[in-house]
Amino acid sequence: MLNIDIAAENKTLKDKTPDEIITWAISLSDKRVVTTSFGVYSAVLLSAVSSKDNGIDVLWCDTGFNDHVTYNHSKDLIDRLNLNMNIYVPKQTRGFVEATLGLPGIDDPKHEQFTEIVKLEPFRRALDEHKPEVWFTNIRSGQTEFRDEQDILSYSSEGILKVSPFYHWSDKKLDAYLKKNNLPKNKDYFDPVKALSSRECGIQHLG
Repeated sequence: MLNIDIAAENKTLKDKTPDEIITWAISLSDKRVVTTSFGVYSAVLLSAVSSKDNGIDVLWCDTGFNDHVTYNHSKDLIDRLNLNMNIYVPKQTRGFVEATLGLPGIDDPKHEQFTEIVKLEPFRRALDEHKPEVWFTNIRSGQTEFRDEQDILSYSSEGILKVSPFYHWSDKKLDAYLKKNNLPKNKDYFDPVKALSSRECGIQHLG
């Protein structure tokens, strides 16, 4: 576990650019990863981090329930940014999950089991294999109540330093970044685990 004064560093980094934050975090450890769901603004973080470290391990827990738009978006970014992909999938096939659980809504008692199978177990497996000390993620304030309690830097439950370079950025600023860098936006992204944009998918509670 990296011993960082979270409060002090967050005050310092608040006035830094995402590029400066990424450069600082990269210097902390060689054991670093960046996670993605290839969601709406995935291109922003992936582009920013990979421009500083093109060999960084990119972790994607593919639930198997993404639509064609997201799979095409992922292929575009993987090829465009030459990403070092590490893809984790559920141990049970989509067909088996659909036959046994269906696609349960958030009020369905089976939704917790669905989330565990398609997202949480694969993500724990990814962290166990890579054992990162630095984890780049794209959480931002204003997304969920849980994320509003975080900051640019935070520790996961297992002591991994989570770094969110764009934590204080608005959608408007991210859209401008995409336009400036000629990057795609996954406008139609849908996460069956979150279902609602105001909910957590569960991954940010792990690690």
